[in-house]
Amino acid sequence: MPCSARTGKWGTKMHWMLVALAALAVSGLAAIGIAGITTGWVPPWGRHRVLRPKLWGYGALVGAVGMSLFMFLGPFRGPDAEMTPYAMTGLAVFLVGTVLQMAGQRPGRTAVQPATTDR
Repeated sequence: MPCSARTGKWGTKMHWMLVALAALAVSGLAAIGIAGITTGWVPPWGRHRVLRPKLWGYGALVGAVGMSLFMFLGPFRGPDAEMTPYAMTGLAVFLVGTVLQMAGQRPGRTAVQPATTDR
């Protein structure tokens, strides 16, 4: 018996509310990432920490894609074991995005002037 048939009317509505909330959150994260990439804008709660906004934006965008892969191929899809490797790949992509965002909070390398030789 499918999971939605056991939950009844309210369980199905709650499922779609959670899916809509998750889609809204992932879309918001992707929009913030695109804004960081194109304009260098970072949300006010992260401005004092982010030193490289473009890298942080790429991390947010990659994280949004990874989390959407995980959610919509994993828990929101149902108890379907054949999609588990794809969902876990999405989780790994999300973690890569998180690492990129953390790297955006670290200072970059300093520019080194090339050595010139006088002959």
